[in-house]
Amino acid sequence: MSSEPVEFSRGSAAEIPEVMTGVLLVGHGGFDKLEYRSDIPVPTLGPAEVLIRVAAAGVNNTDINTRIGWYSKSVKSSTDEGATQAQDLDATWTGVPMSFPRIQGADCCGRIVRVGKDVDPSRLGERVINANTLRFYVNYRPMESWVFGSECDGAFAQYMKAPSSEAHTIDCDWSDVELASVSCSYSTAENLLHRAGVKPGEHVVITGASGGVGSAAVQLAKRRGAFVTAVAGSMKADEMRQLGADRVVPRGESLVKHLGKETVDVVVDVAAGPAFADLLDVLRKGGRYAVGGAIAGPIVELDVRTLYLKDLTFFGCTFQDDVVFRNLVSYIEKGEIRPLVGKTYPLKDIVTAQQEFLSKTISGKLVLVIPD
Repeated sequence: MSSEPVEFSRGSAAEIPEVMTGVLLVGHGGFDKLEYRSDIPVPTLGPAEVLIRVAAAGVNNTDINTRIGWYSKSVKSSTDEGATQAQDLDATWTGVPMSFPRIQGADCCGRIVRVGKDVDPSRLGERVINANTLRFYVNYRPMESWVFGSECDGAFAQYMKAPSSEAHTIDCDWSDVELASVSCSYSTAENLLHRAGVKPGEHVVITGASGGVGSAAVQLAKRRGAFVTAVAGSMKADEMRQLGADRVVPRGESLVKHLGKETVDVVVDVAAGPAFADLLDVLRKGGRYAVGGAIAGPIVELDVRTLYLKDLTFFGCTFQDDVVFRNLVSYIEKGEIRPLVGKTYPLKDIVTAQQEFLSKTISGKLVLVIPD
């Protein structure tokens, strides 16, 4: 192969500019740390990387958590309560200091317009979505990975680079906006179910069920043949049932009161916070608890006797086995799941999008549309 990157055959070199429009995160803190710019250099490719012309990018909790420094162990509050805090010593997914400026955005849907010298030029023009956890950059060490928008630049810009192995071609009738709702939320949800080993006929409780990860988990658990109890705001009960939930418990109400003790096989939790004890109480002996978020608060009270006397198994879920994303792509291509997009925004309105995300008034994913 040539030693130089190869560009999309249907476009000339002039169509890939030297600079691009995007949003830079310039430090930990409030919305003022997000700068909409039109002078950001287009990424330069390594030998095994591809350049993606981004069409749409999803909004996720991790974008806000990273901006405010919430991943730092010094932060004890929920995402919305911690929105004015700024920590910088251990505030990334991997627990190292953040490098600024950073382009955030964990979810990307777009087309490959340039490939590195070690990538097959036949990939040019492919529509792709990105894997959420990137093993390429850490040489496939077990339980280690990077995340777009945290350890490397992400999709809140016109162009994004990615390892070719982590840019997954997809053939389906979903729109770019719909596919941009997938990478982070659906892979997180599928990973929670995968790690917990959810089987047909099991009773699964899903917290934060109206959000991106939660709504994906409802669909994916039903796809596995589980009986699903969704925990969501009372105004969103009908939406949860339309997604497939068999039962809906209003957020803030006692699960024990609604379900009874020891009635549940698996808890899929993205909330934690004050409801944590109830989640363990409804688990049967030998039950499994899988957690992939703590939007209601990361500090919980655990009676260790509950853990060992009930023979519970806990799964902390961040790293994803390769099969998780491959399976997710196959579910989409087979029409086994469907997207749930709540609202779209132009990229320049990213602050409004994050404010509405924090309000928790909109079900499903919020998606940014990237300018031409």
